Amino acid sequence: MFNDIGPLELVTIIVLAVLVFGPDKLPKVIQDVMRTVRKVREFSESAKQDIRQELGPEFKDFEFEDLNPKTFIRKQLDNEDLGLKELRNGFDLKKEMAEVADAVHGRSPEPSSPSASASSGDRIDMTKKPEEPAKDDRPPFDADAT
Repeated sequence: MFNDIGPLELVTIIVLAVLVFGPDKLPKVIQDVMRTVRKVREFSESAKQDIRQELGPEFKDFEFEDLNPKTFIRKQLDNEDLGLKELRNGFDLKKEMAEVADAVHGRSPEPSSPSASASSGDRIDMTKKPEEPAKDDRPPFDADAT
């Protein structure tokens, strides 16, 4: 819960609490806050137990943490029945990102293996390369622009 609070922030909070509440009232305020946090935790745990009881025995392995989208996706990607692990491991993200970066910067991709050069033949070159005018063609001249 407080993973991102550093020592300087913690000292600042303590100093502000002493200034706002005073050293006399501070222990009472801390007790009240801790009591409230305990009550909220007890309430949430009892609500979870009530929901589990209402869902019935079909959902006995139901966990509320699975409702978090990150956890749900991670759990589904690790599912062996769908075969998604092989698909996920088949992607070479570094190679793909290098190809995108090369395309953005206008560099030609360097084929690292024979299979990469064979597969690049069916790809469409989406880089914008300026067309070079013929040797006897002059660039367009706009008299009004000068």
